[in-house]
Amino acid sequence: MADWLIPDWPAPVGIKACVTTRAGGVSVAPFDSFNLGDHVDDDPQAVAHNRSLLTSQLNTRPAWLKQVHGINVVEASPEAVMEAVMEADASWTRTPGVACTIMTADCLPALFCNRSGTQVAGAHAGWRGLAAGVLEAAVDSFADAPPEILVWLGPAIGPQAFEVGPEVREAFMAIHPETVEAFAPSVNTGKFMADIYQLARLRLAAHGVTAVYGGGLSTYNDERFFSYRRGARTGRFASLVWIDGV
Repeated sequence: MADWLIPDWPAPVGIKACVTTRAGGVSVAPFDSFNLGDHVDDDPQAVAHNRSLLTSQLNTRPAWLKQVHGINVVEASPEAVMEAVMEADASWTRTPGVACTIMTADCLPALFCNRSGTQVAGAHAGWRGLAAGVLEAAVDSFADAPPEILVWLGPAIGPQAFEVGPEVREAFMAIHPETVEAFAPSVNTGKFMADIYQLARLRLAAHGVTAVYGGGLSTYNDERFFSYRRGARTGRFASLVWIDGV
């Protein structure tokens, strides 16, 4: 699709990735139009049609997850693509033509690959998963040392729109005190504005990963993307990474 995003990161030859947008599908409002989420009360036939369009456009097989805001990481194998959806918030694969697929509408999608181009991974990081260590768990799915891992951070809620309570700030600071810099006082007393991109970079750096790219696109402000905070009844877009099987 013409308006889909192609990550700008120095991934090895043979590593492919993209992020879908709201446009180009058959779903009607408020899921208009390229909704890929099958859990948001959209017409199941419309979702199935949109997913079929995705597969044909990319010439890859998405491995769908049932995301639960945890840190479980599963293998996106050819068998997994054919079987029931797996309950996890991250997946990895070394199989060409199988795409690690993350659905979001404000949460942070993170795409991973190693410098040798032999493995990819994807992770879904809302604040709970991020605080619990889902990005670190995705990194640990690689046999490579953390400095050999590249990460691209996809569209997520921006720091001007992500208001959280003090318990969120405390959850991060209890493990990594330096994350205090990712929180700014809100105009609402006792609340904070959180920078999910900065939180992700700090957590990854603490885990030894410094080759981190992307960030800066706010799903709340950029209407190309679905946003749960902009409208709770909404669809989901996908971020995918795979090893080219052609």
